[in-house]
Amino acid sequence: MRLLVFLLVAANLVFFAWMQGYLGERENPDAVRLTQQLQADKLRVLSRDEAPQILPPIVAAPAKPPPEKCLAWRDLALATADQVESMLAERFAGLRRARHVIPEASSWWVFIPPQANKAEADKKAGELKRLGAPEFFVVQEPGPNRFAVSLGIFSSEQAAEERLASLRGKGVKSAKVGLRTVISPEQLTLEATGPVPMLEEARTAVQQQLPDIKTAACGNS
Repeated sequence: MRLLVFLLVAANLVFFAWMQGYLGERENPDAVRLTQQLQADKLRVLSRDEAPQILPPIVAAPAKPPPEKCLAWRDLALATADQVESMLAERFAGLRRARHVIPEASSWWVFIPPQANKAEADKKAGELKRLGAPEFFVVQEPGPNRFAVSLGIFSSEQAAEERLASLRGKGVKSAKVGLRTVISPEQLTLEATGPVPMLEEARTAVQQQLPDIKTAACGNS
């Protein structure tokens, strides 16, 4: 009986000594996991008690289109304009092209609107002669003003209005003042718009082939 008690006491002492570490350190269950961490010293806390800030994605700025310019070839005959435009279409297709008819210098005129036919226009001219109109003529050229009666052409509207007032004093009632513009289909401006380097190449190419034609920036005379 004493032996049994002695053995129980001895077993308790040995267990107590093992628990206290007197018989060697116990194995740490986390020790294996610690040895498996990769570069643990480089970990850092981004925030404490705050949501991490999410930065917007970086979007590349759109590429700027190359600068453009407009160049005009002026006072071209119809055949020359066709030649220049054909060259541009063949060698510089990236340029946008436009044609403009050049009007002649505009003027103001006093006139009686077109009559139905030449006989009516001649009849109106006879009436003007009896009323003492200083000058007049029947427009004979084909166009929208054919068989109108011109009573004077002036460089300013004021001068035309003064002539009209004088004619009204003589009893001419159907005359009026209007802007007179004659269009010449043989005088054209050809414009080209596009990237500056391509436009300069086109200018040089046209000048080499047609050195006498005039160029200018669009909108400039």
